[in-house]
Amino acid sequence: MLRHLSIRDFVIVAALDLEFDHGFSVFSGETGAGKSILIDALALTLGARADAGVVRTGETRADITAEFDAPPHVALWLEAQALTTADGEDTVMLRRVVDSGGRSRAFINGTPATLAQLREVGERLVDIHGQHAHQLLMRPDAQRELFDTHAGLTEMAAAVTRAWRTARDARLAVQTAMSRDRELQLERERLAWQLAELDKLAPQPGEWEEVNAEHVRLSNSANLIEGVQGALAALSESDEAMISHLNSILSKLRDLAEVDPALGDALAALEPAAIQLQEAAYSLSHYAQRLDLDPQRLAQVEHRLDALHSAARKFRLHAESLPEEHAARRAQLAALDAASDLDVLRAAADKAHEAYLAEARQLSKARGKAAKALGAAVTQGMQELSMAGGSFEVALVPLGSSANGEPIGGAHGLEQIEFRVAGHAGVPLRPLAKIASGGELARISLALAVIASAASPTPTLIFDEVDTGIGGGVAEVVGRLLHQLGRARQVLCVTHLPQVAARGDHHFQVSKSGDGNGGTVSVVTPLDRPGRVEEVARMLGGLEITATTRRHAKEMLAA
Repeated sequence: MLRHLSIRDFVIVAALDLEFDHGFSVFSGETGAGKSILIDALALTLGARADAGVVRTGETRADITAEFDAPPHVALWLEAQALTTADGEDTVMLRRVVDSGGRSRAFINGTPATLAQLREVGERLVDIHGQHAHQLLMRPDAQRELFDTHAGLTEMAAAVTRAWRTARDARLAVQTAMSRDRELQLERERLAWQLAELDKLAPQPGEWEEVNAEHVRLSNSANLIEGVQGALAALSESDEAMISHLNSILSKLRDLAEVDPALGDALAALEPAAIQLQEAAYSLSHYAQRLDLDPQRLAQVEHRLDALHSAARKFRLHAESLPEEHAARRAQLAALDAASDLDVLRAAADKAHEAYLAEARQLSKARGKAAKALGAAVTQGMQELSMAGGSFEVALVPLGSSANGEPIGGAHGLEQIEFRVAGHAGVPLRPLAKIASGGELARISLALAVIASAASPTPTLIFDEVDTGIGGGVAEVVGRLLHQLGRARQVLCVTHLPQVAARGDHHFQVSKSGDGNGGTVSVVTPLDRPGRVEEVARMLGGLEITATTRRHAKEMLAA
């Protein structure tokens, strides 16, 4: 649940710090006081779009921070994203900073985050029902999304969309192969020629470097032989060989060291040198045995170097990349062969279509069960909202069928979701979009919002003037419904109805005042019991509050 909201220099809010608690909290105030601005500020911390217009006039940036308790599923998400708090507390701190140039930064628990991450965690923490929700319900896509979300079918619907895209791409591959047959044939011939050339050359990984090294060695064989033999002669094979001289010196020093042990250090330094010289002579002798002038092998190596270099120039590549390009050409030709095989492509398209139909039929079956449950629940809610005898239905309208009787599907399944309503008994069900009464639409939207919220695991629910268009006894029912919802969930509601405000467990008054510099700021005040009486009385009677309206307000709060 939302624990704390801190706002700095946002629209007409200069500085605001609010503490929240469990239950049903209401925000009220005169029109234009900034009630919905609080919701807009919170929405920014949940990943909503922002621009420079949200920064209070004359300031450099707006800064909003919201602190929530982190339920287990949110804590797991934070851990997976490496965004837990340093002290390991089960909290989540969301922060959004927007500067006067329109640039914004986001933070989760003090760590820089993306807007996508803010939205992802925000969806797990808060569900906002805006004051224009009933207008959105006029759109078929909004009806489908609300229904699938309420029914817990979003993952299944997403799987259907993925399967539909796979089937669509497979159909496009068939159409492309049919329309581009000549182009594909020319491309295939070009690749086949290139592959034949490379198959004949058969370049191997690392071969270019190895052949170059061998060529250098073979072309310098005479110099190598001369140099090695000269070194061997100097070390061990000539009359003045270094090893013989050093052994003679060591023999004399050993005799002298018996006379004067002080020569031991010199002797100890020379003995390893004699060993190293002997090992060097052995190594050179072994190398000389393997070294030979081989003009035939040199010619072979030069021929291979020329072949590799010519192929690289022909294909406009670096010689060392020829093996990788050889493999790439083979893979491209295989893919082109597959792409030009219409039978294979058609079989793949049929298989993808069948997979889509299997997913879509499963979704349709689940939707059918959920439609009955939601229809009954909203119908019951309509009776409570003074629409006695009214009914609600979720219709699953098939998208049609092909000539062979197979269902036609779309990205969202085999049917269109359509909300149908009868305002009272004896009236046929009609699409929700054709309802003329704004009051009826507002009540149905509210019933849907309350029912959908009750089924949602989101810990904090926000209703931003969703009671617009209703009043009287219906308003009392709305207040009672939201109060009941607040027993299991944290509910925040911006309202202009005293019947709803009186039902709140907590009440905040939003008002405007001067900032001392000729400007206006929004102020939020938590109300005690006397303050609530005055505010509810104002909502009942307008600017002039009488003893009668105060008495009525006390009665509403007492109820």
